[in-house]
Amino acid sequence: MLFLYKTFILFFVLRGDLSEDESEEEEVAEEAVEETGRQKMGQKEEESPDLQLNLDIDEQFKLFLAVYDSLMVFLPAEPPDLHVIHQRIKGNMEVLQDFVVKREEGRTRQEYLALLRRDMAAYYSYSDFLLMKLMDIFPLPELINFLEANEVPRPVTIRTNTLKTRRRDLAQALINRGVNLDPLGKWSKTGLVIYDSSVPIGATPEYLAGHYMLQGASSLLPVMALAPQENERILDMCCAPGGKTSYIAQLMKNTGMILANDSNAERLRSVVGNLHRLGVTNAVVSNCDGRQFPKVLGGFDRVLLDAPCSGTGVISKDPAVKTNKDEKDILRCAHLQKELILSAIDSVNAASETGGYIVYCTCSIMVEENEWVVDYALKKRNVRLVATGLDFGKEGFTRFKDRRFHPSLKSTRRFYPHTHNMDGFFIAKFKKFSNAIPQAQKEARRVVLTAPFSHVSDEEPAVEAAAPSAVPDTIMEPQPKKKKLEGSKVNKEQKPPQPALKKRHSLQAQRRPLKAGRPSPKMMRPQVPTRKKHRVKRNGQ
Repeated sequence: MLFLYKTFILFFVLRGDLSEDESEEEEVAEEAVEETGRQKMGQKEEESPDLQLNLDIDEQFKLFLAVYDSLMVFLPAEPPDLHVIHQRIKGNMEVLQDFVVKREEGRTRQEYLALLRRDMAAYYSYSDFLLMKLMDIFPLPELINFLEANEVPRPVTIRTNTLKTRRRDLAQALINRGVNLDPLGKWSKTGLVIYDSSVPIGATPEYLAGHYMLQGASSLLPVMALAPQENERILDMCCAPGGKTSYIAQLMKNTGMILANDSNAERLRSVVGNLHRLGVTNAVVSNCDGRQFPKVLGGFDRVLLDAPCSGTGVISKDPAVKTNKDEKDILRCAHLQKELILSAIDSVNAASETGGYIVYCTCSIMVEENEWVVDYALKKRNVRLVATGLDFGKEGFTRFKDRRFHPSLKSTRRFYPHTHNMDGFFIAKFKKFSNAIPQAQKEARRVVLTAPFSHVSDEEPAVEAAAPSAVPDTIMEPQPKKKKLEGSKVNKEQKPPQPALKKRHSLQAQRRPLKAGRPSPKMMRPQVPTRKKHRVKRNGQ
């Protein structure tokens, strides 16, 4: 109806323009039309004013139809009826849940799934790519709950800064200012959930004094899993805007040292401001590329990596994620996350008395950015997964479509908006048990095993065995001893085993020094049989 209304307005505007600015060609055309009409009607006299008006309206209506047809090509189609689409989604869901009984004859499951995916993409405004990814992760009933939860904003939550106040004192102060709040949950000792407020929650005197931090409930979980201890050295590799860094300092009671790093210099301004406001005194802020961090500084007791991701867990905050993410974006994020997690592991000291832990987390629910990255780290470094210490959340995937992950990924945790009423999040906790890199060890072992006739005993250090330059030295080491054997006399006790040694295969003679570790003069005698033969004859004479 709106389209027709606009079209008629355009018609009358064109009608007014034509009546005001008639060209000579239009006058000639009108006269020709009138003359034709007179001939058909057989009338010689002038036409009445009413008949002339009817002819003008007919011509203008024809012009209107021509303009209408041309505009239909460029104007968009009518918007879909969301009520009809919603009813169709419900009907297809019922059929798919009991497909054998309720399906229409001749229609396959794939046809129903394709229609359901198209309807959900239109109803919830998702791209077809992202909706296919979500259908692979969730069962259909749970997928509907997830999509509905993303249409509702998450509750506003704050974290009490125990460096300056206690939670009950802060709650009472905010209640006196007209704030309706409750404790966040039994799992958090510092969180508060805000239902409504008569004052801006981010501009109260308590906020400006640093008594609390506006922070999502899900972002408290990685720090709880990290469990920092007092007087430790901790790295927050991607720290902006500083909520997790300040929470770490709060748990450490401003002891030890925290290195708050972020590759974005602009975002570090908010980090510095929040740390000053909250009274954090044990943090150092740096601006480095996290992938190069082990080359700059290492030996930390614990590392927290909140990796950059696609943001598919925070769609309620950023609805643009529904349509602006594709396969390349997911794979690009996964590649960066793999580089960062290896860098985070290399920055930790496995010999730490109290630490040696790495916590990896993202605000994404994509398997390519979570379980896939964790499984990659387990293969590339000497780490193992341990319990996160969180008594709620869903277990991570150990298999996804045609891929199989390490069974220990059950200890990872997933959080969803439709089940936990918080942003989508993924958390994994590693324990590093060796500072050596497995790939380098394999390469060193391969060099030693493929080196021919390397007389290296098992008691020697691994560093000597791994050095390729040590292999030729062990082979050439007995050469100076051959000259001493030429001028020395051979005892009679040594003569009997000589004939037996001469008959042995040369390869067996070369293997004998491997058992002893280092070649001895007695073992070297079979390698110079010609000289020994002449020497024996000379002694016999």
